[in-house]
Amino acid sequence: MKRVLLCLSMIAAVSTVADAWPRRSDQYQAREMRREGGPPLRDIQRQWRGRMPGYDYLGSDYDPDQGSYRLKYMRDGSVSWVDVDGRTGREVRRSPR
Repeated sequence: MKRVLLCLSMIAAVSTVADAWPRRSDQYQAREMRREGGPPLRDIQRQWRGRMPGYDYLGSDYDPDQGSYRLKYMRDGSVSWVDVDGRTGREVRRSPR
């Protein structure tokens, strides 16, 4: 009986660890996309810097499902963002200005 309980507790522990195992990070997936020929994030950031005059750049997020970056900007206390295709650097969607 003790062995059965020990085995069951070990199975539960292993499944908990497997669930907590980190999935591919956004950074890793962005790096993989770059290897496939997409522009690096810093080039996309540089490209958009001139297109958002008067805005402060806050940072970016990567959406691996869409293969796009969300660039975040702020002006006058209001946050705006631009979704950019990670392979081409072209605008996919923009929040209202």
